[in-house]
Amino acid sequence: MSHDGPPPHGAAPPPAALHGLHGLHGLAAGDAGRPERADWTVPQHWQDYTAAEHATWAHLWQRQHAGLQGRACSAWLRALDALPIDDRAIPDFDRLNAVLQPRCGWQVVAVPGLVPDAVFFGHLAARRFPVGRFIRDAQHLDYLQEPDVFHDLYGHVPLLLDPQIGDFIQAYGQGGLRAQALGMLPLLARVYWYTVEFGLLREAGGLRIWGAGILSSATESRYCLDDATPQRLAFDLLRVMRTRHRIDDLQACYFVLDDLGQLMALAEQDFEPLYRAAHALPTIEPDQHLAEDRRLTREGRPMDGDTGPAGRAPADGADPAPAPALSPATRRPDRRPARRR
Repeated sequence: MSHDGPPPHGAAPPPAALHGLHGLHGLAAGDAGRPERADWTVPQHWQDYTAAEHATWAHLWQRQHAGLQGRACSAWLRALDALPIDDRAIPDFDRLNAVLQPRCGWQVVAVPGLVPDAVFFGHLAARRFPVGRFIRDAQHLDYLQEPDVFHDLYGHVPLLLDPQIGDFIQAYGQGGLRAQALGMLPLLARVYWYTVEFGLLREAGGLRIWGAGILSSATESRYCLDDATPQRLAFDLLRVMRTRHRIDDLQACYFVLDDLGQLMALAEQDFEPLYRAAHALPTIEPDQHLAEDRRLTREGRPMDGDTGPAGRAPADGADPAPAPALSPATRRPDRRPARRR
């Protein structure tokens, strides 16, 4: 994609640069994308969004929301209803924070786009969630090189209201700074990718979505549950650390939490011994199947007679056959956001 960058360092951003209709943003734009502040925060300038940009937001919200009933996890559905995030306009961060911060101690902060790792971790550790202030071009609704305001606000922010997820993301920020010091950041990045971005969750009605990269994707929110192609694996932390991920295509595997309480166990765990173990073992490709994997159906039942810790197979008959795989032409429209650590 061809882009115009943000304004020069220190310049007041004109609306065209703020809106980002044709540009890379933040860290992805190089020196031109670096803001004045060391923490990379910028004013949202909500008043400068155009009618066309609000219309893009409305279209994305309406299209995505209609398809998430029966797919999104219950915590996300409840939280979205509790926040001023709807289809009328791009949310005003100040209005959103007035509701969000008293309820969970989190706030959103505007950033131009991608930010350096240490800055990102520092914000999360302080319960500040960086949100890109730009919205994607209406001509490229399903091709996103960077996470924009729709991905961040619609996908990530509602689940900050859940205390287990909010505390886990804060712990991830704290752990990220430590992982940098240990030289193990790529391993921790895989944990974020396969949980906060592309995680699935077992609920009473079957598997549900809680990862923001899926919640904000029209294609992946169908593919992850209905398509026969990807693996759906019971969450195993060491397996996750060893597994590569895709940033430019639909995922080849998803990891499934039994419940959100697992996140608190992760937040309290010392990752350093696991870093050493994962570093000493071969890397696993995302479409690779291991004999010890515990694969799950969309209903959350073990496949192949598995009755291990991932859950007991019910005695009420077999699962329905999986849906047919999407064709390559259908599978590729949504390109995954390339940021999260």
